[in-house]
Amino acid sequence: MEKTYNPKNIEEPIYKFWEQGNYFDPHDEDISRENYCIMMPPPNITGQLHLGHAFQQTIMDILIRYQRMLGKNTLWQTGTDHAGIAAQLLVEHKIYNDTGKNKHDYTNEELIKKIWIWKNQSEKFINYQMKRLGNSVCWKKARFTMDSEMSYAVKEAFIRLYENNLIYRGKRLVNWDYKLQTAISDLEVVNKPMKGSMWYLYYKLDHSTNIITNSKHLIVATTRPETILGDTAVAVHPEDPRYKNLIGQYVIVPITNRRIPIIFDKDIDMFKGTGCAKITPAHDFHDYTIAKKHKLPMINILSLDRKILKKPEVFDSYGQPNNTLHCDIPQIFQDLDGDHARKKIISECNTLRLLHNIESKNLIIPCSDRTGAIIEPMLTNQWYLRAQNLAQQAIHTVQLDIINFVPKQYKNMYFSWMNNVQDWCISRQILWGHKIPAWYDNNKKIYVGHCEKDIRTQNKLDNNIILHKDNDVLDTWFSSSLWTFAGLGWPKDTNLLNIFHPTDVVISGFDIIFFWIARMIMLTMYFIKNKNGSAQIPFKTAYFTGLIRDELGQKMSKSKGNIIDPIDIIDGISIENLLKKRTKHMLQPQFAKKIIKYTKKQFPNGIKPYGTDALRFTLTALASSGRDIHWDMKRLAGYRNFCNKLWHASRFVLIHTKNKDCGIFTKEKSFSLADRWIITKFHQTVNTVHKKLEIYRFDKIANILHEFIWHQFCDWYIELTKPILFHGNILEIRGTRYTLITLLESLLRLAHPIIPFITEKIWQEVKVITENNGETIMLQPFPKYDASIIDTKSITDLEWIKHVIVAIRAIRVNMNIAYNTPLQAIFRNTPLEIKKRITENSKILCNIAQLESIDFISKNKIHHPKSITIPLDSTELLVHIPEKDSITQLK
Repeated sequence: MEKTYNPKNIEEPIYKFWEQGNYFDPHDEDISRENYCIMMPPPNITGQLHLGHAFQQTIMDILIRYQRMLGKNTLWQTGTDHAGIAAQLLVEHKIYNDTGKNKHDYTNEELIKKIWIWKNQSEKFINYQMKRLGNSVCWKKARFTMDSEMSYAVKEAFIRLYENNLIYRGKRLVNWDYKLQTAISDLEVVNKPMKGSMWYLYYKLDHSTNIITNSKHLIVATTRPETILGDTAVAVHPEDPRYKNLIGQYVIVPITNRRIPIIFDKDIDMFKGTGCAKITPAHDFHDYTIAKKHKLPMINILSLDRKILKKPEVFDSYGQPNNTLHCDIPQIFQDLDGDHARKKIISECNTLRLLHNIESKNLIIPCSDRTGAIIEPMLTNQWYLRAQNLAQQAIHTVQLDIINFVPKQYKNMYFSWMNNVQDWCISRQILWGHKIPAWYDNNKKIYVGHCEKDIRTQNKLDNNIILHKDNDVLDTWFSSSLWTFAGLGWPKDTNLLNIFHPTDVVISGFDIIFFWIARMIMLTMYFIKNKNGSAQIPFKTAYFTGLIRDELGQKMSKSKGNIIDPIDIIDGISIENLLKKRTKHMLQPQFAKKIIKYTKKQFPNGIKPYGTDALRFTLTALASSGRDIHWDMKRLAGYRNFCNKLWHASRFVLIHTKNKDCGIFTKEKSFSLADRWIITKFHQTVNTVHKKLEIYRFDKIANILHEFIWHQFCDWYIELTKPILFHGNILEIRGTRYTLITLLESLLRLAHPIIPFITEKIWQEVKVITENNGETIMLQPFPKYDASIIDTKSITDLEWIKHVIVAIRAIRVNMNIAYNTPLQAIFRNTPLEIKKRITENSKILCNIAQLESIDFISKNKIHHPKSITIPLDSTELLVHIPEKDSITQLK
């Protein structure tokens, strides 16, 4: 081993050694061993892994390495996700930056080809990052969510769900990104605070309504006055005393002069504004819900690019065209975008004296996380999955702990969503993704199948009937929801599926419980059955991590420029290259200056290289149960020092054991108190590590290992072995050498799942001395707890000796006495048991505490006046302080 610990020199060669040895691969045909499987949440191909990925993948690797060392047949399957909207948008942006062209300059086929090129490049870099992180994944079985097998599985799932009436096509309200021209999921919507206004408008009461009230109008507050063109009701709370006599009455919509009803609904907040709410069901989710209850018509006034239509689209509450309600949009508003239409509406209302008041207001506006565009609730034709039909079984499974949630608190979040689950919009209006396997004839009849040929055969359609392919693609989360079983070969009955499903654990952020975890449970239990016909679960445990935040507590994101590439921590990076990386291919370049300023403040000199093991240990130590993590570069530096400490302690062991009599196969050995103590402490540590791994307390495991390796092994035990190694007899030296080398070997195996590179490197040196014929530490058995080895007396005795040494060292520091100045130690009023303990370990005390003598005196005897007295349980320690002249002379 080199004198200096340099992770860059050891990590990549070791990973190649593992990969070439096929040590990560499972035994597909082996049914004799217990199996263990993790399906890695597939990273998006939109770029590079960040610290959040490194955090979750480190936890997964710890688990898979641990289970592999327990002798199980393990599969950690990797893969990447096609990332739908995000990938297409990123490639379009890259094309524009490189060529100045946009997507309209290319055919759909040309654009998709460019995305595939990006996918291949991005996937290679993501895989490289995973390898640098030490991930022991089975590369031979890597999957992509749009590979041929996965694509077939996705189509098959869609077809089966459609045939069982669990998928339908309908017109409903969705989040519409008018820049992307597609529906997007709630996960892709961010609520941004903005300054806005609240407009109070007069809605005149219908003539017949005037008869029963003294007022001539209602005052309605709105933050979106342009949508009055699509109003279909005004709602008040049924218990609001101001409006109780208006049930069944009508008001006139400003400008359009349409007559709409006043309805009562308990979802209206009577204390908000005037208590009167305009209902625009085609452009507001809350209004849409109310309209469905009251069977109100829905009037769409906006085009897909957020412009006022020339002719509004009118639908009934079921989304079917409504030809009975006639309404028009005044010509002065037609073709205006939303913002200009708002100004024009307010101007008209003011002219017509229908504007009561304007108030400034801080608003929360939903925006697209991808484009920054304001989200427009839009009535569109989409494909939906009836999630409610699948939810109940999935709820019961978690209630009964058939699937274990860690931490348990996230069960409530899961139940909250599942008990109110809505139909899932699974279609998107983009190019990149799984094409929906549906065709239409000229009468708009729907046919679903794997291909047009199959559909024609199954439905006996001749070539005279023209079929049109559905242009939409499936939501990325749909294919991701099939991941645990489709990734193992479903719908084929594969060995992988039979051996490794259900999988053992999924590691996920709590923020996607709804979007991924819940949907995986629902769809897996629908499609995958046990031999007895009961539903199979996707995984036995769902472990939820917190989010990694920067040192200021902010969520890491590209727009903030605070994302850290784990490779930059492993290898280091200059400030110049870090700035280039953070501002390259930005989807929102307006944030570039802010990112540059933040980065220079955060890393003025760039990032130093720390190596993979230090990064992994830091992430493990920060993995407190389900809490958000504040990234801390200081802790990273501390754990780099920890790895360095282990390296140098191991070199000490190797220097004193290599080519020496270590008694590996010799019975005659004498074990010192320190030997017996450290072995006992080690087995106690092993026992605790096993227990904490069972409950996923990775932070506790890191702390336990740090304490044992740094303080007990490196600081104390190695120090305690020196008197024996230099002055002991043959049997004592042999016993200590044996303990040093075998303990180090066991300790390396204990720490291997967290810090795999340094432990493999040192173990390859150690195995020669212990005469172990194994090829790699990762296939060695994980240490087992042996209760018979526990020597409680050694713990009691040595901890007492340590206490004495620490006390004497403290005196040296406080009295400014040099470390190598011999001192006299006198024990007064010492019981026989303690006296025996001191006498048996006098060599340790004298050598470690630098004592020239140890004496015992009776209770009443006063020794030297210049002594410091320290009470030690049932005895007293008196340390004689030399005169200053003698201290100088001794020095």
